[in-house]
Amino acid sequence: MIPPKPAARPHRVGPLRYLRLLRRDVLSAQSDRLYRAKMADYRVPGLLRSVLVNDPPLVDEVLRRRPMDFPKSARVGRGLRPLLGRSVFLTNGSEWERQRRIIDPAFEGGRLRDAFPGMVAAARAGAGRLSEGEVEIEEAASHAAADVIFRTLFSVPIEDADARATFQALQAYQRSGAVMRARHWLPLPGWILPPSPRPVRAAGAAVRLLIERMVARRAAEIEAKVAPDDLATKIMTQPDPETGERFGPAEMVDQVAIFFLAGHETSAAALSWALWCLAAAPDWQDRAAAEAAAWPEVPGFGDLSKLQVIRDVFRETLRLYPPVPMMMRTTTAPETFRGRRLRAGTQVVLSPWHLGRHEALWDRPDTFDPGRWGAAGAREAARHGFLPFSAGPRVCTGAGFAMAEGAVLLAEMLRAWRFETAGEVPMPVAHLTVRSANGIRLRLSRRQGDARMRPEPPP
Repeated sequence: MIPPKPAARPHRVGPLRYLRLLRRDVLSAQSDRLYRAKMADYRVPGLLRSVLVNDPPLVDEVLRRRPMDFPKSARVGRGLRPLLGRSVFLTNGSEWERQRRIIDPAFEGGRLRDAFPGMVAAARAGAGRLSEGEVEIEEAASHAAADVIFRTLFSVPIEDADARATFQALQAYQRSGAVMRARHWLPLPGWILPPSPRPVRAAGAAVRLLIERMVARRAAEIEAKVAPDDLATKIMTQPDPETGERFGPAEMVDQVAIFFLAGHETSAAALSWALWCLAAAPDWQDRAAAEAAAWPEVPGFGDLSKLQVIRDVFRETLRLYPPVPMMMRTTTAPETFRGRRLRAGTQVVLSPWHLGRHEALWDRPDTFDPGRWGAAGAREAARHGFLPFSAGPRVCTGAGFAMAEGAVLLAEMLRAWRFETAGEVPMPVAHLTVRSANGIRLRLSRRQGDARMRPEPPP
């Protein structure tokens, strides 16, 4: 099965047309030669100079060998700061290192085991909310992924009043068009650019106010020694091993904001595309559903290893539809990439979208084939061309969490439901994440032995 991708622009277009294309959609603004090229140079004289890097040795140079020489571009934060403040997603240097020292221990393997029952409970609740007939699956996936975050971070289901209000405010923030605007990609000083539009700032402030309430409530529970041992408690009580400092309330709000926004949005995007790919590839869906049906009634964290087909389906979906399609870094000094001199301040774009479909790295790169992950060739290609969570020191701290969550959500939904394609073929576009331009509509029917009412695993 060959899933859809945006029609690429012609190889050569003028700067004004390129900026118009970029404003409409980041993916369709790119040339189809990027699925073959090792590097591409973008120039708008006096305004824009960036290079997109698809050469594995250069990708390793930027992300793994010299990451501190290529910090995150400040442009990434232009649309996100009203919500995220100085979260770990946006910071660089010593500030980022300190934040990671505090956050990373909460997501280590042993700690993920503690979060696993919350994942399963949210996945079963999500499967139970689905209904027969035609469904817009992106909305349902967003609801289920947000429920995972609330249960594992704050030990409350999405039906909790504060959780429900926060989820609704997050949706309003995303609809406000906070990110992926062309102006965020342009190398203009901040004093030239207008501030974020008022609806963006208002939506971001509304989310932060709700998160402040949840963080304050948890701080009081920690003080009274009645806090549950969930991710929020782990992070709020974890001292920096070098200084002994903990996150203050404002900084904790920043971190929770990125967990909510990125954690639920990226997982929802990946789950939506995975379900569409399985609906369009019924043979693979049958294999994955058979595996899900054999999963224990009360699974433990170790039972994830039994979901080999489902995990390969999720990996293949992330290869074809990485939730974050492009990452931006900045040169801090003059560099030479493939014989081209780059000035300090040049924007370096790394594209999980193009690397995941690159013709020099993958066999049949545009084909949905979860079976490829059992082959040595795919494992080798993945070392260079599979970057859904970035790589190196700045790899997403929640990568292991996201992989476990994706497998659990797929298993519980496939156990209860059969999915078929419905309506028009979805066309991917990049806004905050890779979503469909017009939603993803699927037709659902119950499988024999409806699993919606299966018990939640014990805490």
